[in-house]
Amino acid sequence: MSVALAFPQQAARRPRYRLRRILIETGSAILGVVLLIWSLLPVYNMFLIALDPEEGEIEFDGNLWPPEPSLQGFRDVVTQQARYLEDFWHQFGNSLFIGLLTMVLTVVIGSLASFAVSRLRLSKGPLLTNTALLTYTIPASFLIVPYYWIMHAYGLSDSLWGVIAAQVAFAIPFAILILHLYASLIPLELDDAARVDGASPIHVYLRIYLPLMVPALAVVAIYALLLAWNDYLYQAVLLTLRNMTVSMTQGQLFADVDAEWNAMMAAAIIYVPRLLRSFLLCAATSQRALRW
Repeated sequence: MSVALAFPQQAARRPRYRLRRILIETGSAILGVVLLIWSLLPVYNMFLIALDPEEGEIEFDGNLWPPEPSLQGFRDVVTQQARYLEDFWHQFGNSLFIGLLTMVLTVVIGSLASFAVSRLRLSKGPLLTNTALLTYTIPASFLIVPYYWIMHAYGLSDSLWGVIAAQVAFAIPFAILILHLYASLIPLELDDAARVDGASPIHVYLRIYLPLMVPALAVVAIYALLLAWNDYLYQAVLLTLRNMTVSMTQGQLFADVDAEWNAMMAAAIIYVPRLLRSFLLCAATSQRALRW
């Protein structure tokens, strides 16, 4: 007796399941393509304007491609010939410094706090995590005025470290939450076994906790980098022209009634892939850790 005769109902349901799976996969693929096109349209528009030799006037013509594409906008940015972009690479270095330091400090402080909460068995550990999350109830824009006065009192009103301190403070609560939730998946017996072998809390943190937390640390690092990289408000309020960042420069270009749109979009395109490179590097590190 065949399987189809023994289980007639299951044999009849198999084509339905296959059809449903094919429809779901096809719909998911179509939805993914639509979302990809929708996400890349602004980038294509930026690239279109950057290639226009007439300072981006093509954006008002409705053309899908400039009639005479030119790399003059990119050349002006790289050689720092465009207006407002005379110190582009210095400004880019300031943005990179803020982003990387925010990422490193967030990972270090967040991992230490989550280790203390989840592995040292603190009696008020969950209260600490929930209290940190309460800071998100106040929008960051509401804190800019008192934060400016605090930084001015400490002499950090025109310092990159003042911006870094603000970004780290905003990223830490989320970092503690993510790391604490991920650490709850790691058995505490590993820590107990290490302590039986004579390991101190520092050794447990460095040799057991951090290696097992690499995927979560990569997520926190990406979040902190994106938060600092995309910030404009705190940089514009705390920093002057001497310590400008690329985001502040882009804001000035938007305020100019006769801005060089091609150079502006070229600078934005150069600014974004550097972030994507750091993002892909963190993602690759997380993927390798998951395989391990």
